[in-house]
Amino acid sequence: MNSKVNRSLTMLLVTLLFSSAAMAERIKDITSVAGVRNNQLVGYGLVVGLDGTGDKASFTSQTFRNMLNNFGVAIPSSVDPKSKNIAAVAIHAELPPFSKPGQTIDLTVSSIGDSKSLRGGSLLLAPLKGADGQIYAMGQGNLIVSGFGVEGRDGSRLSLNVPSVGRIPNGATVERTVPNAFAQGDSLTLNLNHADFTTSRRVSEEINSLLGMNTASAIDATSIRVRAPRDASQRVSFISVLENLEITPAKEVAKVIINSRTGTIIIGQDVRVSPVAITHGGLTVAITENLDVNQPNALGAGDTVITPRTGIEVDAGSGHMFEFAPGTSLQEIIEAVNQVGAAPGDLMAILEALKQAGALKAELIVI
Repeated sequence: MNSKVNRSLTMLLVTLLFSSAAMAERIKDITSVAGVRNNQLVGYGLVVGLDGTGDKASFTSQTFRNMLNNFGVAIPSSVDPKSKNIAAVAIHAELPPFSKPGQTIDLTVSSIGDSKSLRGGSLLLAPLKGADGQIYAMGQGNLIVSGFGVEGRDGSRLSLNVPSVGRIPNGATVERTVPNAFAQGDSLTLNLNHADFTTSRRVSEEINSLLGMNTASAIDATSIRVRAPRDASQRVSFISVLENLEITPAKEVAKVIINSRTGTIIIGQDVRVSPVAITHGGLTVAITENLDVNQPNALGAGDTVITPRTGIEVDAGSGHMFEFAPGTSLQEIIEAVNQVGAAPGDLMAILEALKQAGALKAELIVI
């Protein structure tokens, strides 16, 4: 296959190999403390000051009327206070753990009516509530909108990004603290970001090697319970020590991930295949067992050793044949298939057939 086709396939197919040698990672990078989490906040409000890009929804007019009534401005019921410069919006934010009253958080503001753009608008004071219905922050400020849109009288329109969504950095002030169980009880729980029994055991063993036996115990594949001081300040120092301990996480489960829309294939290095043969169109892939027997000579001492042998042969005739020894990595198969110019779609079909035949020793995920 010429270099031009090879470069073309390289652009279409991206194969990432995970390193077989796991690296040590800090506990803080692979775990989180149970109960120490973000909390989602949501609110509803009005954005004013728009340049004729507001919405015409009835609930916007109702909200605008209620706001004016709160300021002592009475509007007759027969008058519909519609304005092209006002838009009803949904507001959402995340409240970080241990946030205290007076601190600020960022806001995302999204139009919920037919407003075409929030560019140049300002959010009026709006409460942000948690899942319990309590107000935890108050938001207000000028929007930053990266999107841009213009429309002509003939109906033609040009837009860039999404002008109906904006951000307000530090746009909300925290008004209430979210209680948590961080300083309660005589223990805390570390939760792994990715459940794994081996990693859970290694975390508990590393903590016990530093602080003594029975300090930590693995509850399941995700959680490790650790005995901790009751005093809050001492517990902070205690966790500071734990989160900087380093362990070597267990290897991930062998996976092959296929994105059929982009032609991307991600392959773990521990993926292996067993002997099988596949024919896809004019392409034939065969995996066979080949073992070499090494015997000592008649006069020398030693043992007979059987070693697997991997060989790749390409037949450019009517079909293409590839021969592999047992335990061949999937990367070797892909390299052989690429040598004859197979498209990424062909390779995806081969991988799926290998899985159906039970020859692919990995989890196949299609996204």
